[in-house]
Amino acid sequence: MIIDGQAAFRSLLMHHVTTHWPDAIISAYDPIVAGNLPEEFSGAGNDLVLLGNEQGEREPLVTLRQFVSKPGFPAVIYFGNDNKAQAMKLGAAAYFQRHAVRHDALIVKLGDILRSRRRVSATDSLFVGDMATGIHPLIKGYRFIKRLAVSEHSAVYLAEKESADMKMVLKVLRQVPDFSDGIGAFDRFLQEYEMIADLDHPHIVKIYDLGVSDDHAHIAMEYLPGGDLKQKIARGVSLQDAVRYIKQIASALAKLHSLGILHRDLKPGNIMLRENGDVALIDFGLAKRMRLEQEITDSGEIFGTPYYMSPEQGHANDVDERSDMYSLGIIFYEMLTGEKPFTGDNAMGIIFKHSEAPVPVLPHRLSQYQALINLLLAKKPEDRMQNATEVLEWL
Repeated sequence: MIIDGQAAFRSLLMHHVTTHWPDAIISAYDPIVAGNLPEEFSGAGNDLVLLGNEQGEREPLVTLRQFVSKPGFPAVIYFGNDNKAQAMKLGAAAYFQRHAVRHDALIVKLGDILRSRRRVSATDSLFVGDMATGIHPLIKGYRFIKRLAVSEHSAVYLAEKESADMKMVLKVLRQVPDFSDGIGAFDRFLQEYEMIADLDHPHIVKIYDLGVSDDHAHIAMEYLPGGDLKQKIARGVSLQDAVRYIKQIASALAKLHSLGILHRDLKPGNIMLRENGDVALIDFGLAKRMRLEQEITDSGEIFGTPYYMSPEQGHANDVDERSDMYSLGIIFYEMLTGEKPFTGDNAMGIIFKHSEAPVPVLPHRLSQYQALINLLLAKKPEDRMQNATEVLEWL
């Protein structure tokens, strides 16, 4: 519902909304011609109320206060002139300068509010709900078994595909394209699928399906029952297994790099173990094709995990496959020793050590691999092993 005394402004807001949501049902109300809405007005039947500050003889913030004080009243987006602090303090869900409404900002905010108000019935059930209820209401065709992990942008579940009677892992995107930060998150999510869906490699997770249900995208992928390498390292990795794992990871990276794909978030938590004891790379949400001229992420934005970041990635500089080589070296060192080579009290402290601290020295019993560690953890990319094939040849 749009409430404002200026017809042109009501039409403008209606245009913004219907351009993005063509099926939206909009009612417009002119408080100057028809009079201010009575105290009994509850807003029932509306998802949002767009309230302009042209309210005739009544102070517009009085109308705002009237609306937001009613339990269950729809979210009110207020359009005013330099009184944002007052409007937000009274309870407006969002504020826009009346004469400077930008389409993208408005639509993203409206989507944000709509989704957040649906969260109890939709998103919360998706990420917090009881999996014992059987088929999940949002992802049809799968029987959910248990939740494996959850993050800011996605959740991961063990599920069974009913038509195939087989266990799979479902990675479900929390946000949708028109939901706040959802544009970048959604694009990265789709990119993850598109880059690896056609790959057939023994040490890269298999992707079976991409779907969208009730505005939530999901990827169905191979179930790897052996847990992740992070858990394995915590229990202890034998020297023989450490070398075997690093060969397998390098083999997967060589395949990715040959296709122009960087992983960019290589870490033990993104390396899973198959039932036969082999490893497979997962989670390509931060990967990118090196040939893309424009990245989805904003310029200068740091993605990845500080413990495993190359110096250039930690400082938001350009990266290439040699950055993945650095992360590989960190993982190899951790498998050999059970310890991370660089730690700190905060992310920036760890990033500084990657750039400035000396390359760590292995215990004497592992000295035969020191040269490889030196070549993988060189501070400058040009001093490192240049690709995964060189790692395989060295080993």
